[in-house]
Amino acid sequence: MASACVTDVARAALCRDGAAAAHLKVISIFVIFVTSTAGMSSPVLLAGIFRGKPLYDKAIVVIKCFAAGVILSTSLVHVLPDAYAALADCHVASRHPWKDFPFAGLVTLVGALLALLVDLAASSHVEHAQYAPVVAQEKEAAVELGGGGGGGEGERGEELAKLKQRLVSQVLEIGIIFHSVIIGVTMGMSQNVCTIRPLVAALAFHQIFEGMGLGGCVAQAGFSFGTIAYMCFMFAVTTPMGIVLGMALFSLTGYDDSSPNALIMEGLLGSISSGILIYMALVDLVAVDFFHNKLMNSNPRLKKASFVALTLGSAAMSILALWA
Repeated sequence: MASACVTDVARAALCRDGAAAAHLKVISIFVIFVTSTAGMSSPVLLAGIFRGKPLYDKAIVVIKCFAAGVILSTSLVHVLPDAYAALADCHVASRHPWKDFPFAGLVTLVGALLALLVDLAASSHVEHAQYAPVVAQEKEAAVELGGGGGGGEGERGEELAKLKQRLVSQVLEIGIIFHSVIIGVTMGMSQNVCTIRPLVAALAFHQIFEGMGLGGCVAQAGFSFGTIAYMCFMFAVTTPMGIVLGMALFSLTGYDDSSPNALIMEGLLGSISSGILIYMALVDLVAVDFFHNKLMNSNPRLKKASFVALTLGSAAMSILALWA
């Protein structure tokens, strides 16, 4: 392991060029901001175009399944392997306790359990807040109308589903923002031109597909224009902000992306982000749509199209792992 570590350091030294790396980072900040904005806003704009038309509900379901595939692939093919690699790096894996226990897997598990805890707490709060104020009104209506008013129950069910979708979108954005900041900080701290140059183009496509994944969920949640614009802006600026933060950390501390402390932080944050995204993709996106969506269950062709969209989203994001 020691000889491999020396070889890696020697190879990295040949590619170190601080001035050229800084120039590439400045370019990447603008490129990534534009592609992130385009990626997240495109599903929202498409949903707006289809809104009120016969295909609207079906289009939203297909877009959301494509988004689920992108997010699932992001967590399993991009984030989790990077977290394992960071904690298995020769600069970290030779230390205690990192060489004694698979911390990446443990922290991923913690991330999934935290996502479940937030999901349970928020769902319980939403249901209580939604039903408690109307209990007295229901009793009065039952007396006055002789027990009528079943339509109100359906409307409340739809409202609960929409509130649940908003919660899913917000937790997803938190997980993706973790991931985006990690990518940005790692790139900002790096002085390796050989690594940064291909990353600029790869991350541009990466942010487009990840933005489409998040935008597909936001489109179905029915947020106001201001909230959608805010969520889009936050997604678009997190990676560029991470790059700036990484550049500042390097100038203040001298740590680059291969320092042990930076690798440990990258591995831990990546693991918890991966756990959140895996839980949200499988439980709140795939399972909800394929097993609890009345429109999909009543339309076999839509279910097949949704599965194809899920596969295409997973495949598109997975292919990007060849470069980023």
